[in-house]
Amino acid sequence: MRALLLAAGIGSRLRPLTSTTPKCLVLVHGRPLLDYWLDLLFEGGVQRALLNTHWLADQVRGHAAASPWRSRIELVHENELLGTGGTVLANRDWFQNETFLVAHADNLTDFDVPRLIEAHRSRPKGCVMTMLAFRTDDPRSCGILELDRQKIVTAFHEKVENPPGNLANGAVYIFEPEVIADIAALGKEFVDLSTEIIPNYLGRILCVETDGYHRDIGNPESLRRAQSEFKQRPRSGGATVARS
Repeated sequence: MRALLLAAGIGSRLRPLTSTTPKCLVLVHGRPLLDYWLDLLFEGGVQRALLNTHWLADQVRGHAAASPWRSRIELVHENELLGTGGTVLANRDWFQNETFLVAHADNLTDFDVPRLIEAHRSRPKGCVMTMLAFRTDDPRSCGILELDRQKIVTAFHEKVENPPGNLANGAVYIFEPEVIADIAALGKEFVDLSTEIIPNYLGRILCVETDGYHRDIGNPESLRRAQSEFKQRPRSGGATVARS
């Protein structure tokens, strides 16, 4: 399986740190966030990864070139940000019309990649997407999910004031190729997955909840908490089908 690792973000909420450091290279326990992702994906069975770049792209390119995984990494630059869905669309040929994984590289996580892949392979009939989910301590800042008894997403509440629970979209997806055709049908270059694509698939998204660590480090407080909470522990079964 191939994976798109979204790494082009400016990280404006983390300034001044991200004025000189790309968000994907912010350190957690002295190690760039991107390195956690590369280890997680490649050790979990992903064959190749595509990184999109934009802000401070030279640093990202240099870091990828020095990575022990460099032979399995490709990079694509965006002079203008395309949005999460726009990046998928712009690189549709790279996915080779096969099932693929998409992840936001601004999350710190240790979810079980093989179990997510296996859950997608054995997904209920009609589902074309599998979404990682986690339990958040700040539901208003996340996309909150509602599920049916088969763990299929029936409702999606993107950053609302009174969300109905704390099961949140973890911004890691496995897509079937037909999702790209639906992105293309919008007829524009900039597309956001969370607001323009995901809501169109309600009833066709399998949800898998991680019982490992998962946090967006997009602001100073989240980064501080990640530094305090995250332990580099073995990946010993971090994903289970979510409980509704």
